[in-house]
Amino acid sequence: MNFKIEDFKFYHSLEIRWNDLDALGHVNNVLYIDYFQTGRGKYMTKVSKTWNWNKHMFVIANINCNYIREIGLKVKNPRIGVRISKMGTKSFEIDYVILSEEKDHSPIIHAHGSSVQVMIDLESKKSIEIPDWLKLEVKTFEQLD
Repeated sequence: MNFKIEDFKFYHSLEIRWNDLDALGHVNNVLYIDYFQTGRGKYMTKVSKTWNWNKHMFVIANINCNYIREIGLKVKNPRIGVRISKMGTKSFEIDYVILSEEKDHSPIIHAHGSSVQVMIDLESKKSIEIPDWLKLEVKTFEQLD
């Protein structure tokens, strides 16, 4: 995944909780995927005014996380960046970056990853094409070609 922090137009703050920590005193690795899910949900609601979680759905076909630097309770301004980087016919790719700040406000990258989502029909549980309205809303927000 090649990216610049500036590529992300959407950020959502994260709350690092005591129970997120493992025996080593840093956020347990499985929680990063949970942070991705939180960011993904907030992103879809922000980017698409048409999106309705009761009518529209996707399933995760693939997800990965690259761990760069541990996260503890004392990190400053933890947040997740989310962007849709690629739109296909029935699937789309989301990129994630988890950041905090140094004392001088320069960013620290803790992790980055991506996931592939496949649009599905909720009744038939089969893949469907991404609706044109979603493609348009994402392209407008992300300024994709």
